[in-house]
Amino acid sequence: MTGERVAEFWEAFVAATGIDGDHTAWAFGAGEAMGTELGLLVRDGPKRATASLRSVYEADGESMPSAGDMSVILDGRGEPLCVIRTTHVEVRRFGDVDEEFARAEGEGDRSLAYWRHAHIRFFAGEGTPVDDDTEIVLERFELLWPGAGAAASPVERGVGSG
Repeated sequence: MTGERVAEFWEAFVAATGIDGDHTAWAFGAGEAMGTELGLLVRDGPKRATASLRSVYEADGESMPSAGDMSVILDGRGEPLCVIRTTHVEVRRFGDVDEEFARAEGEGDRSLAYWRHAHIRFFAGEGTPVDDDTEIVLERFELLWPGAGAAASPVERGVGSG
């Protein structure tokens, strides 16, 4: 059912924006509550970045995200929330992540201290303890479309890149 809902959501996005192309669908974090909380921070709030472990991409044989990638962001139950487009990707050491990136992630009080604590806890919970030398994939993105029931996105209002 989720695949069908994602396809319908994508069709509505294309009809509303005229933007089409390859895309993926995924949820942030681990678990229903975290997936929904972080997805809503993208759709309704300040979240415009995310971080992941480079080693996970390597272990899974997956390509890292790249600028221009589009994604349907799902809530923790697998329901579509919004569409984003990756604008910038870089790899940094965990210890080199700065306050500005932490703020762009939009979580907690948006401080670097919060970001470090939350990510150390999250990655350890996923089985990978991190230290200052751990390579982190830092991804920035823009919100393209929040979907039915949400406020109009910049693209729907005719503002920003399209």
